[in-house]
Amino acid sequence: MTFRMPAEWAPHEWTWIGFPANAKEWPGAFDDARRQIADFANALHAGGRGEEVRLVAASETDAQVARSLTDPGVQIVVQKLGDVWLRDTAPVAVMRDDERALVDFGFNGWGGKYRMDGDEDIGARLAATTGLPTSTQLWVFEGGAVDTDGTGLFVTTEQCLLNPNRNPDLDRGKIETLLAGALGLSDMLWLGDGLLNDHTDGHVDNLARFVAPGVLALPEATATDDPNAAIYADALARAKAFGLDVASIPSPGRVVVDGEVVPASYMNFYIGNAAVIVPLYGCANDQAAVDALRPFFPGRDVLGLPSNAILSGGGSFHCTSQQMPSA
Repeated sequence: MTFRMPAEWAPHEWTWIGFPANAKEWPGAFDDARRQIADFANALHAGGRGEEVRLVAASETDAQVARSLTDPGVQIVVQKLGDVWLRDTAPVAVMRDDERALVDFGFNGWGGKYRMDGDEDIGARLAATTGLPTSTQLWVFEGGAVDTDGTGLFVTTEQCLLNPNRNPDLDRGKIETLLAGALGLSDMLWLGDGLLNDHTDGHVDNLARFVAPGVLALPEATATDDPNAAIYADALARAKAFGLDVASIPSPGRVVVDGEVVPASYMNFYIGNAAVIVPLYGCANDQAAVDALRPFFPGRDVLGLPSNAILSGGGSFHCTSQQMPSA
């Protein structure tokens, strides 16, 4: 029996997206973050040409706002959740031959830093709405910590998966064994640190993404003041030593909000059925990043959408979403 987590570019039946509910998590940007996430949902749905979108709102009041901002074909699902980052809290889909199953992992608020009521069991509740078989993993894991090319090859960062604030009793070998059993991992590229000031302790979906089997997209610093230049260089060296082909994507560079460098990344793009949605931050390299990604996704529209308000809450499009592959 073939058992694997599909690559994100495999066909989806639907995508879950989280809708902002807690204004305290988006100081000065709450309404804009809601609009930007609604725009993401609309672009992904593409008037029915793309895929089914299930926008998860925490209450009926939030659902009414979501309906006012989204196209008629976007479904609104009311489920209690603390924050929008369903990449980390929703169940992860795997394929066993042609049959789908879900894996629901333990979650501890990104190492205990951001615990919010509803996040601890949103994965189990969303899984229950699907009727699909679901396995429960008791160890702590977030979907944004890995990316896969669908062949069993995964990429992650040591900063996140080896962080003692998640699973202090698990070493590299034990984590690989657990991921092999849960998601079908057969090989792992371990990168070092994630982006500076990333609240997730270095999730890889802000640093490195597969764009084809064996092809890894990585940011490239184009300015001397890029705060992540050394991190990008280390990731590039590790990927090449591993034997992967690397696609270099210009970095947003130094992005500062309220005097602090924030982890702005074009790597937080989302690959939908009809469109690839790339986050934009009003930076000089915005269009160059979209253009650099376009050749890897023929047949899909590669679109840039503003994500600066979403970033103020700690992530971007990929962080808010979780896909359900087609059967």
